[in-house]
Amino acid sequence: MASYDVIVIGSGPGGYVAAIRAAQLGLKTACVEGRETLGGTCLNVGCIPSKALLHATHQLHEAEHNFAKMGLKTSAPKVDWDQMLTYKRETIETNTKGIEFLFKKNKIDWLKGWGSIPEKGKVKVGDETHEAKNIIVATGSEVAPLKGVEIDEKTIVSSTGALELGKIPKKMIVIGAGVIGLEMGSVYSRLGAEVTVLEYLDTVTPTMDGEVQKQFQKILGKQGLKFVLGAAVQGAEVKNGKARVTYKLKKDDSEETLDADVVLVSTGRRPVTEGLGLKELGVEVSDRGFVQTDKHWMTSVDGVYAIGDATEGPMLAHKAEDEGMAAAEVIAGKAGHVNYGVIPSVIYTHPEVAAVGQTEEELKKEGRDYKVGKFSFMGNGRAKANFAADGFVKIIADKETDRILGAHIIGPMAGDLIHELCVAMEFGAAAEDVALTCHAHPTYSEAVREAALACGDGPIHM
Repeated sequence: MASYDVIVIGSGPGGYVAAIRAAQLGLKTACVEGRETLGGTCLNVGCIPSKALLHATHQLHEAEHNFAKMGLKTSAPKVDWDQMLTYKRETIETNTKGIEFLFKKNKIDWLKGWGSIPEKGKVKVGDETHEAKNIIVATGSEVAPLKGVEIDEKTIVSSTGALELGKIPKKMIVIGAGVIGLEMGSVYSRLGAEVTVLEYLDTVTPTMDGEVQKQFQKILGKQGLKFVLGAAVQGAEVKNGKARVTYKLKKDDSEETLDADVVLVSTGRRPVTEGLGLKELGVEVSDRGFVQTDKHWMTSVDGVYAIGDATEGPMLAHKAEDEGMAAAEVIAGKAGHVNYGVIPSVIYTHPEVAAVGQTEEELKKEGRDYKVGKFSFMGNGRAKANFAADGFVKIIADKETDRILGAHIIGPMAGDLIHELCVAMEFGAAAEDVALTCHAHPTYSEAVREAALACGDGPIHM
């Protein structure tokens, strides 16, 4: 029986980061993982492979729509789907092998198999039981089922199946207008599929800023995606390799059907906590399966911690990473810290969408006085030169103090631009601080400065 200071269960972004940080802090560390490769859902069947396909299909879009405008004359590109999937798999392998290298570098033991906690201070993996002074549950999440819709990963697929389709469908139905649905819908739309998105609510990306939601849907509509909002899916059936989805429109309760070659179910995820033995151990778990923790990521059982998608909060890889580092630091006797008010979210479509902090809707509900500075990418020289002028930067600041409360960007490289505002918020900066900071020209980042200027006397280029 091996003995460790820390055993992490799960090697996704939260788990592997927790393990590496614990090892860096001098703790003898092991990580439990039952997959053939490290990296969890994110690196194997989530964040990384989806970005590979988004990148490949964006290049296809540029070749089809913008190359000729720039004087790049060539025949129309042909899609080799098998090669595109090979590129995606090679991308996955490069990243997962990278985590394996980091484990070896930091002398972290990989305990191969699925883990459970039979009693306090012990982790069972297969037939072996290991002792641990501290245990971190980082088991992530899985696709939440949708009543009346059975996923077979062939015709009716989750995000996992959508990354490995045998061929490009002619028609695709996406159930759910959240991050996963819109990213994968964009991939297949660019590849030539007719994509229809069914969403129960009356807006896309429900947690986003209202102005962003409207602009985002409008842009995606121009790109070819069709939207049916206020659609309550009743069920789906597969016959002769085709799918038929039945849904009711909330506005008049009428029932409609829609046929497609593939249906992608992207209505959310749920924590993976079953089979760990948590309840038997005395760990408090919510009715929805989330592990309950205190402000130090400790569960109701001393020495057992939980992070990432297994706990409450946004299901984001970087949130899990921050918690993984913080939990490891707490175990090592340091002061772990996560600022939950400054966790950005990004949708990797084109244009990208990114947000941090509060929305106007949230501030109105609070009754807080605020001001808004906006700047359109139509006023940004770099964006216009690169056929990327759709969208805007929006900064929300306290009306009295000018302190930045939130930022929302839809436009080129939004997922990178948002971090300037994350750093500003982390330091308690005012919009004026960003406005007075010199930004290189010509860059997309100038749009951020202009939005900050708009919180004061006004932007220069609009």
